[in-house]
Amino acid sequence: MPLHSKQMKEILLALADCYDQNKEYLTDLDNKIGDGDHGINLSRGYGAIRGKLLSASEDIDFNKLYKTICGMTLLSTVGGASGPLLGTFYMEAAKKCEPVFELTDANVVECFEAGLVGVMNRGKAVVGEKTMVDAMSPAVAVLRESIDAGKSLKEAFDLAKEVAFNAAVKTADYAATNGRASYLGERSIGTQDPGATSTALLFEIFASHLA
Repeated sequence: MPLHSKQMKEILLALADCYDQNKEYLTDLDNKIGDGDHGINLSRGYGAIRGKLLSASEDIDFNKLYKTICGMTLLSTVGGASGPLLGTFYMEAAKKCEPVFELTDANVVECFEAGLVGVMNRGKAVVGEKTMVDAMSPAVAVLRESIDAGKSLKEAFDLAKEVAFNAAVKTADYAATNGRASYLGERSIGTQDPGATSTALLFEIFASHLA
C-alpha cells in the first residue's frame, strides 16, 4: 500500500509528540556522554516542524515535506550534531522524491537508504562507533531485505523497529569513537547512545502509524 503524504504528516506530528515525551530521557542519556541537549534539540526541531505542518493550508508533496518542512527546518533550528545530521537525512531523502503525494514501498526504502548515506557521510560515521548510525544502518538494511522479500511496509517497519531498538541498547556495551562522546573513551561504556535511541524511536513511530 502506498504511503500518502497525509499519512507522512501524521507520522511527523507523532514524532514531534514522541520527542516531547522523551525529551528528559534522551537529554539524561546525553548528559552522561554528550552535550546534554539531545532531547531538548529534537523537541525544539520537531516542534518547529509541527508548527509548519499545522499552519499549512494544503496538502504537501513528499519532496517539499522532506526538503523544506523537515530538512531545512532541522538545519536552521537544531544545534549540536543533531541538526546537521537529521537535516541531511531528510534533504538526501528528498532527492529520491518527485513532487508526488504517494510513495511506493520501494520508494520509501530508497528515501531511508539515501538518508542513511547522507548521515554517514556528513558525520563520517560507520557502524560500531556509538552513534545514531548503529541503529539506523541495520534497521534500513532490514527494510530493504523485507521489501525485497515481498513483505508489506508495515511488516518491514515492525521488523526494523525491533532491530533498531536492540542495536540502540547494545551501544551501551562499547566505547564511543566518533562524536562528542568519543572524548570520554572507555568512560562512555555503560550508557546507551542518545542518537541511536532517538533513531529507534523514529522507527517505532513509523511502525505504529502504518496499516
